[in-house]
Order: sequence, then C-alpha cells, then structure tokens
Amino acid sequence: MHIRPRHNNAPAAALLLALIVITCPAEAAIALQQSRVIFNGEKSSASLLVNNQNQHAPYLAQGWIENEQGKKIHGPLLLLPPIQRIEPGAQSQIKIRGLPAASLLRQDRETLFWLNLREIPPRHSSPNTLNIALQNRIKVFYRPAALKAPPGELATPWHTQLVLEQQGDRLQIRNPSPYYITLVEAQSRAQGQAVPGFTPLMLAPAASETLPGKAADYGNTPVLTYLNDYGGRPEIAFRCEARRCSVISNRVQKG
Repeated sequence: MHIRPRHNNAPAAALLLALIVITCPAEAAIALQQSRVIFNGEKSSASLLVNNQNQHAPYLAQGWIENEQGKKIHGPLLLLPPIQRIEPGAQSQIKIRGLPAASLLRQDRETLFWLNLREIPPRHSSPNTLNIALQNRIKVFYRPAALKAPPGELATPWHTQLVLEQQGDRLQIRNPSPYYITLVEAQSRAQGQAVPGFTPLMLAPAASETLPGKAADYGNTPVLTYLNDYGGRPEIAFRCEARRCSVISNRVQKG
C-alpha cells in the first residue's frame, strides 16, 4: 500500500501570518504637533510638543538631528532629551538647542536639518506579538537672524521672487531667495485643474529645479501652492509671456 506523505504546512502558514501582520497599517503612538520647525538664529533653542496618542501603554520617544544629507550629527543643533518615557495619553516636550557652532553656519541663507523622533513600544509578554517602531521625520530650517521675517506675516515676501522659464517642453523654476521653498500643488489657473504628474518638491536657496509634468499643462497663468512658516498653504499666481513666467499675486488659500 502506497502512503502519500503528509506535507507540513505550518511554516507556510506562519510566514503568511507574519506577512499579514507586517503589511497591516500601523498607527503611530508618538506624534509631533507640527510638521516643520523654523529655528531662528537669534534664539538659543526651539521647543516642540510631543503626544503619546496611545491611551493604554507608555512609549519611549528617541530623537536625534541629521544634517541635510541624512547623517546623524551632534552639533551645531542638538535634540534634548535624546530619549524619554511618555505615559499613556500624555504630552511632553522636546527641545532643539543651538550650540555655539551654529554661528559658523552660513548667515546669508537658510540651512536644512532633519529632526527624527522614533517611538519604542513596550515589550509584550506574548512571543507571537510583532512590535513595530514607527518614526517621525520633519524638516528643521535654521534661519539666520539677518533673515528673520517680519512678525505676523503669513504671505512671506520672498516667494514673489520665484521665476518660471520654459526649457523645451518642461518648466524650470528658479528660487533666487535665501530661503527654502516647498511646493505642494500646481494648477493650470486659479481654481483650475491640477497639473498632471506634479509631485511636491523643495527648492533650496539660490537653486533651480525642473517642475514635474509638461510645460503645456501649466498653461499661461499657472498657480503654485507652497507651505509657509505656519503650515498654511498660500497660492502664487504667475503670468507667462515669451517662455517666462513671473509672479503676479501671492495670497493665502481660504477654507
């Protein structure tokens, strides 16, 4: 009598279960209350609020600063405390401290850093539980005292310096200002259709970039939306003539 061997499906089932657990969306427990930081060079520190959104378990929050290239650094900006415990549903604070070496940064333009905050969940007693550590990463712009914007201004004036120029079938955007500018949306006109293929991009000071999408899709009166210091989304309207587009208005979106 021939006996068919039994296949052990336990490893395959375990692998499938692990994949299901890993691919399930995870919600962050540790959350920052802002999406960017402007570190004013005239001040010695900047503070941020941190929330533990988990109402049942304490979490550790581990933070550090990286330079523009994503390399972990210990100056000229330092994040304190580097690690802390935040109780369930509680709020805490982290601080970016400027060290004396910050005075050696360029004082005629902004410098980009990255703030990283990783949550460390409590260890579970069950051996079959998968712990996932999520991480926040936001931009920190060091702004020298000489570049401080006038207080209370939502529509910051340097964005009006942007220029669009057609290069072949693409548009190139030039930022002659000493500030970083993050573009998040593009339309062919005010209240118009979104430009196909546009994706957010960040312009460095005194830099140029090619805008995503075809120049023809931007039309003759394109509108770009950027993030300001307060997280608002003002719109910049352009008028194009002879392959060059200049700013004609800069206003804050309503609603």
